[in-house]
Amino acid sequence: MGKLRINCDGGARGNPGPAAAAFVVRDDNNNIVYKGSKYLGESSNNFAEYSAILLAFEWLIEKANKENVEILNFFLDSELAVKQLNGIYKVKDEKLRVLFMAIKEYIKKLTIPVTFSHVTRDKNQFADILVNNTLDSVKSST
Repeated sequence: MGKLRINCDGGARGNPGPAAAAFVVRDDNNNIVYKGSKYLGESSNNFAEYSAILLAFEWLIEKANKENVEILNFFLDSELAVKQLNGIYKVKDEKLRVLFMAIKEYIKKLTIPVTFSHVTRDKNQFADILVNNTLDSVKSST
């Protein structure tokens, strides 16, 4: 499979407010390999962004080694999360630090290169749509 491109997004309506996280995995040929999302309850935007990355890693831990993945390229529209994960900014918020450390543990388990890059919102549309669909489905079921 080679390289995987993983677009992650999280959002909260109200910040904090109802929140969801989503990710989309694409292969070298830009084909969607997998997509997932999860309702998080009341949370902040930043917590939702980190949760999307963790959701992707939970899926990857089972699939990545089996499919001969050589590199994982994560793309997020959260510049803060990207700078924190790349060691440019410190993680000061305790709730985010817990998620940050969990992500670092997943990276160690995979033992393959992992990159985190910032993309503009328009380049992260599918993950954003999944977040909003998840939030809408919870709202409509209540």
